Amino acid sequence: MTEFQKHILCIEDNRDTAALLAEDLGERGYAVTLAHDGQQGFDVMQEHCPDLVICDINMPVMSGFELLDKLNAASPRFQDVPFIFLTALKDRDTELKGRLQGADDYVVKPIDFDLLATIIQARLARVARKEVWRATVDLNSREIDSLTWSARGKTSDEIAQILGLTKRNVDFHLDSARTKLNVATRTQAVVKAVTGGLIVP
Repeated sequence: MTEFQKHILCIEDNRDTAALLAEDLGERGYAVTLAHDGQQGFDVMQEHCPDLVICDINMPVMSGFELLDKLNAASPRFQDVPFIFLTALKDRDTELKGRLQGADDYVVKPIDFDLLATIIQARLARVARKEVWRATVDLNSREIDSLTWSARGKTSDEIAQILGLTKRNVDFHLDSARTKLNVATRTQAVVKAVTGGLIVP
């Protein structure tokens, strides 16, 4: 993977379909990592967070729905990664459930590779626009996580428990974020971070 190459994680239990995805996306210039169940996908994301995730729903070990729930609970920063369900399930209720859980798109098999590529480009372009402002602020992952939980109404003590840190460390990260955002209070830091798309409350 080159420095500027976008990394896509494809989580698909059908190995033939996974291979087709990897081949097509690779030809379009993406670096592709394959996982064959939700748990494998989660493990990959813990080691190296991709730029975008394509995920099946019905899989062994951990379903796509279970994976998305686990990612949402694990760390707020995963919510910035575009998540696309790619599934044979065509019913409206399943699609609504996926979107309510936080999936950005819901694509039904058989795969229309040109449509999928267009969706991927649109999602990555939206992230890129956010990154322009984020780069000027340069918050680290701990500052982002602390601000996000603060936006959700958690105290420093509660954030410390959630993130496995001490209260002192949480206060340090919140104050550091406040300084970088050039505001006087933590509340103002949260508002500015939400408005600028740095965090999702």
